Amino acid sequence: MKPTFDEMHAASATVREHYRPYDHWLAAQPRDSMRARREEAEMVFRRVGITFAVYGAKDEDGSGTERLIPFDLIPRIIPAPEWRRMEQGLRQRVTALNRFIHDVYHEQEILKAGIVPADQVLNNAQFRREMMGVDVPGGVYSHISGIDIVRAANADGSGTYYVLEDNLRVPSGVSYMLENRKMMMRLFPELFSLHRVAPVAHYPDLLLETLRAVAPAGVNEPTVVVLTPGMYNSAYFEHAFLAQQMGVELVEGQDLNVRDGFVYMRTTQGPKRVDVIYRRVDDDFLDPLAFRPNSTLGCAGLLDVYRKGNITLANAIGTGIADDKSIYPYVPKMVEFYLGEKPILENVPTYLCRENDDLKYVLDHLADLVVKEVHGAGGYGMLVGPASTKAEIEEFRAQLLANPSNYIAQPTLSLSTCPTFVDSGVAPRHIDLRPFVLSGKTVQMVPGGLTRVALKEGSLVVNSSQGGGTKDTWMLEG
Repeated sequence: MKPTFDEMHAASATVREHYRPYDHWLAAQPRDSMRARREEAEMVFRRVGITFAVYGAKDEDGSGTERLIPFDLIPRIIPAPEWRRMEQGLRQRVTALNRFIHDVYHEQEILKAGIVPADQVLNNAQFRREMMGVDVPGGVYSHISGIDIVRAANADGSGTYYVLEDNLRVPSGVSYMLENRKMMMRLFPELFSLHRVAPVAHYPDLLLETLRAVAPAGVNEPTVVVLTPGMYNSAYFEHAFLAQQMGVELVEGQDLNVRDGFVYMRTTQGPKRVDVIYRRVDDDFLDPLAFRPNSTLGCAGLLDVYRKGNITLANAIGTGIADDKSIYPYVPKMVEFYLGEKPILENVPTYLCRENDDLKYVLDHLADLVVKEVHGAGGYGMLVGPASTKAEIEEFRAQLLANPSNYIAQPTLSLSTCPTFVDSGVAPRHIDLRPFVLSGKTVQMVPGGLTRVALKEGSLVVNSSQGGGTKDTWMLEG
């Protein structure tokens, strides 16, 4: 069995130094008191409306279900030196990814050099030919990036951070990061005098600053809006929350129209020009004249305005080419190609099932690997070999053989664990981390991110749609 890195305890069962004040405090807390505070958190989250819709799930009356993402009371704590290193790696990685996206829609130097196979990009469903030759402000395509990071144990008991995947299209979850911090400060104010926890509440200010910084040339006072698919979207709470926090309008496609080469939104005072759209709508639905003709979620003519440089979309159309799981294995080479640097953050070793040798290895070791669809998300369309039955493995084998290029495979990392307050008390549960990286005139981020936790004992799947929860993430200043 693979060793697991425990975020709080070293191998000798001693408490890691950065957790000691918290451990001392936790030991003095009655379980009933903790349980009462968990119930209070649930009540407040429900009252505020911090829910997400579960696609395909139905209540007894046949209506769709809205659920709370379970919130855990025990924070994940990361010391300052670890965060500084992670921050450097995130800045490096996102910079290289933005350079890659610009390159594949312009000179395609990395394809000509043979570093990334051309057919892997040009025949990819996420490659948008409509973006060829289109210049975007500052060469920034992914303005808001959510980079999923895990930690696995080494043989000597230390842990190594790995990037599990890059989310560059419409990454979600930042509202939970902010609300989790507010909840912890409400429930346990005394803890924030014991620990020097770096703040995250200024994220909406940084987000608005980033969006305004990438407005079209010549626009000094840009109008920014958040474009949502509507209230039935699973992340609608977040769309409304971020618009409110930034003090900008939340709009749907029907609120926008194109006139004389610009985008306008309807207001009670008449049409108002829009300069930057923080869109939470996928590429396919943005413009019925360019993509899906039956889409009612976008704005007809938007792509034409975008190509003329009269509107900024964050994130840009076509960013999906860089977060496709079949492109992920090449990111370390992108860092070296574009920046001339060695990657600070490592990738998880990855097998490309489109390659014959890799496919053979994967088929021979399905019981030991995690196999994922290259376009999959939310924990769906994947096989976790060690947790699957023989019948499930054989059923997946048939899918893999039918379309091998649709899959990648990775070793089953034993994600690090963090103490979590569950019904039986405090117990270790597997976690990951999603920091949010903002790219405008500069690359910046708040110190922290969204820690997701697999609440089922032994589970490695942290996604909220699969029963995962969230924790507050404390980056210690020092």
